[in-house]
This record gives sequence, structure tokens and C-alpha cells, in this order.
Amino acid sequence: MHCQVTCLWKEPDVADSYRAGVCLHGHTNHSKESLFFIPQYAARHPVTQWIVKFCEKKSLEETAIPLDFSRAYWTPALTPIAALQLEKRQIENRLDLDPLVSITDHDSITAPMLLRVIPEACRTPVSTEWSVRYRGSMFHFGIHNLPSADAESIIQVLNMFSANPVESDLPEVLEMLHDNPDILIVLNHPMWDMTCVGADVHLQNLAALCAQVGMFMHAMEMNGLRDWKENQFVMHYAEGWNVPVISGGDRHGCEAGACVNLTSAGSFTEFVHEVREDGRSHLLFMPQYQHPMGLRALQAFLDSVREYPDYPKEMRRWEQRVFHHDYAGNMRPICEMWQGVPGPLKAVLSIFQMAEHSRVRDFLHNAFARPHNEIEFLPAKRQEVV
Repeated sequence: MHCQVTCLWKEPDVADSYRAGVCLHGHTNHSKESLFFIPQYAARHPVTQWIVKFCEKKSLEETAIPLDFSRAYWTPALTPIAALQLEKRQIENRLDLDPLVSITDHDSITAPMLLRVIPEACRTPVSTEWSVRYRGSMFHFGIHNLPSADAESIIQVLNMFSANPVESDLPEVLEMLHDNPDILIVLNHPMWDMTCVGADVHLQNLAALCAQVGMFMHAMEMNGLRDWKENQFVMHYAEGWNVPVISGGDRHGCEAGACVNLTSAGSFTEFVHEVREDGRSHLLFMPQYQHPMGLRALQAFLDSVREYPDYPKEMRRWEQRVFHHDYAGNMRPICEMWQGVPGPLKAVLSIFQMAEHSRVRDFLHNAFARPHNEIEFLPAKRQEVV
């Protein structure tokens, strides 16, 4: 196993000896992003809690339907072609490399299947981010490079398991994927306790997961939207399981992925073999990763609630991209169910949107920027795990 982790702002010429840049883990408007976390977040923030209660009251008054955050979801704004072009531009313009982009919407392959019919996107692998509940934790697997002919039947198997997870069946499902040498299985952001079971319990669940199915996992992800402390933990944890680390941008907004892989492979399939067979991976953190994580998260949020006037009418505004079930159980945009956005929510969003102005953004960046010595986070210019 040979893994390297570098930063472009430290080694600006590091990509010169490589052929391609690989972008893994990015989302489009076909990705259903769960809102289950909102009640847990609101319980810790009084203002958010008040807004949630106001929205719950409005929903009952106007629709007689209680808000159910476990089923509600939102979709990112970028279309598949816009997301693909964003990631390709970064790799081509910043690194001068051939782009290999894998789009991984939650439990869906719609975006890559649509892209495969466009000549400029015909090399796009069919990939997804598979959601797996395991002993109270939620884990996400990046499943990359599914065979086109079988992709629909495979995603049905994966989604059937997600709908009714049986722990003893998980090895069989992952072994089915592993048996295809062209498929790459990545455990995405493994340290992220998404269901808030507690760090200790989540680590116990992660250890149990790795013990049960680790032989079918080809890499663990260092994530461009998680902080360095967590990513460094992932790197050492993966080393303990003798698994390489790999990049994941986890882009939901309009910022290109902050972490990519460098490779000499000429195709995505060759890259898969490079990781699976040779255990070789070179991660490159892009300059945006050194920006304050809170401001990057805020920008992703603003990207999700911004109005896009050039988009089709049915997806321009954020309330057209947030979905809740109706009386019949069908998922519909909340704009079709509510008579306008609740006033308090609209006011709070307006305050957040002030951060879109350049002067406010510069002020926040300067206020929250880390001291220079804190962004020198790697112990050396290049960290190797051999």
C-alpha cells in the first residue's frame, strides 16, 4: 500500500508528473438530501428551534400534515451537466490534467446515466452514494463504476437493502459488488456520526462494520468538507485496517471539490485497478480546503437557497427544491403545499444571504481565518503511508 497526501498551495507543481485528476463524491439535483438532522440541530439552537416550531404550526394550519423531517429532503441546485463541467474545469484549469469525474448522488444513478448519452460526458462512470444503517449509525458507501448494463438492477438491490437493512445480509451485497474487479467500494467520511449516537458508540459501530465487511472495502475517504483533525484520524484508522485512503469532495453546492486524486491512469477503470490491486492513491487538497470550514459550509448553504433565474421554472427557488409528503404519501415541493414561505424563515434566510455580498464575505473570511501556523497542518510537505 502506498498513499500520499499533499496540498496544492504547498506543492504547486505536484500534478506535473500525472496524467489525470479524479473527482470522487459529488452531488447533483438528482440527489435526495435528508432533513432528518434538523430536529437534533434545532434542539441545540433556540432560534432554529423557534423557527422549526413556527414551520410545524404553519404546516398543520395550511395542510393538516405534521412535518416529518425523517422523510423530507432537499435537492442540490446543480444539474448533472453543470456539476460535471464545474469539476472538469477545476482539474483542467488548476491542474492541467485530464478530468475523471464520478458523480455520486444518494442512492441514485439517474445523473450519470443521463450524462452517458452526452458525447462530452460519455466517459462518466455510473456511480452512487449508498446509504446503510448499521447498529444505530448511518454509513455511506461510494460505489463507483457500475457496469452500465447491470446498473439499474444493482441499484435496486442496494435500495432494497437500505429500505430494510438486515445486518447479516450486508456481506453478501458488498461481496456481489466486490466480485466485479472494475467496481470501487469506498467508505465515505467514516468518522462522521450522522445520526448523533455519540462518538464512542459510532466508533464501536465502525469497528464492527469493518470487522464484518472490511474485506470488501477498497478504500476509506478523506473528505473535502470535513476538518483536518477528522481526516487525519481517518488516515491512521485506514492504515490500521490496511486500507488505502482516497479523496472525496462531497460537493453539494457550487464550490468544486476540495480534495481530488492524482493518477497516471488513462481511464476511470484503470484508476480503480490502481487503487484495488496496487493500493496506490495520491490525494491532493485544493486551495479552498484551507479556508475556514464554517464559511465554506455557509457558502454551500447559500448555494442551496439561492435563486437560479436561468434554471427551468420548476426548480429556480429553494422552496421548489425542498420536498415533503402530501396526504397520499407522495413527495411534493413545499411551495405546492404552503401558501408562501413563513415570514420568520424568510427573514433569517435574508440575513444569511447578506454573506453573498463581497464586503461581508471578506469581513467574515478575515474574522474567521486561521492563523498561518494553524494551516500548516501536515507534518511534512508529503505524508506517506507505506
